[in-house]
Amino acid sequence: VTPATPGGRIETRHHTGPAGDRDYRLHVPAGPLTGVVVMLHGCTQDPDDFARGTRMDAAAAAHGLIVAYPRQTGAHNAQSCWNWFRPEDQSRTGGEPEIIAGITRDILRDFDLPSRAACVAGLSAGGAMAAILSETWPDLFAAAGIHSGLPTGAARDVVSAFGAMRGRGHDGEGDTPQVPRIVFHGTADHTVAVSNAAALMPGSGVETDHDLNGRYVTRLATDDGSELWLVTGAGHAWFGGDSAGSYADPLGPDASAEMIRFFAIHLAVAT
Repeated sequence: VTPATPGGRIETRHHTGPAGDRDYRLHVPAGPLTGVVVMLHGCTQDPDDFARGTRMDAAAAAHGLIVAYPRQTGAHNAQSCWNWFRPEDQSRTGGEPEIIAGITRDILRDFDLPSRAACVAGLSAGGAMAAILSETWPDLFAAAGIHSGLPTGAARDVVSAFGAMRGRGHDGEGDTPQVPRIVFHGTADHTVAVSNAAALMPGSGVETDHDLNGRYVTRLATDDGSELWLVTGAGHAWFGGDSAGSYADPLGPDASAEMIRFFAIHLAVAT
């Protein structure tokens, strides 16, 4: 089990609501609390594995942020994926977005935090669900982090999901973000095509190139305050992660640290 940060604690909680129920792992750091980051794991992962691989607890603790990891199991999807490709799970009510929003509202209430002091992030299928939440619940989430994910509406069933993962079905158009996003994607991702990253970030901005630990990174800062990080030669894994977790790439950039930096900016505006 991934330990808590110094002075922090880990809890296992359960949410029940009209759309369904889920368990979730909660990391509560020491000191004053400023908000919550909801982390959505990828297929075949679980909350503790995702916490270990992303090292998000430590990154968030430095800013007083609670981290919640909802658990998707084989009872909900054969591979424990968030069902981002189903129409009933792409809307505000009645599906997985409502469940995740309910978990978030519970945490904000229980820790007496402002109503919009929340951000959401995820990897792969979790990243696709984070994109959906950034569109369906902009009144709850101040910003979103999408790592190796897909845009909302890229698929409507399992068959079209595999097509979208291969980069088909976007028709040159992306979704319409309702809140700022920070997006990470590797150019050598053979699970989710890198074209999905561009579909997540419609709009223009300023592009800069960086050499981070020997990796070539292109960073686009868009006019609406979003950011797109494309990492040359990187695959389908969380950048800057701990290889003790699955789908975690220890090489940079440090996606968790950059997401927390980005979230802190937009939480300050929202709250």
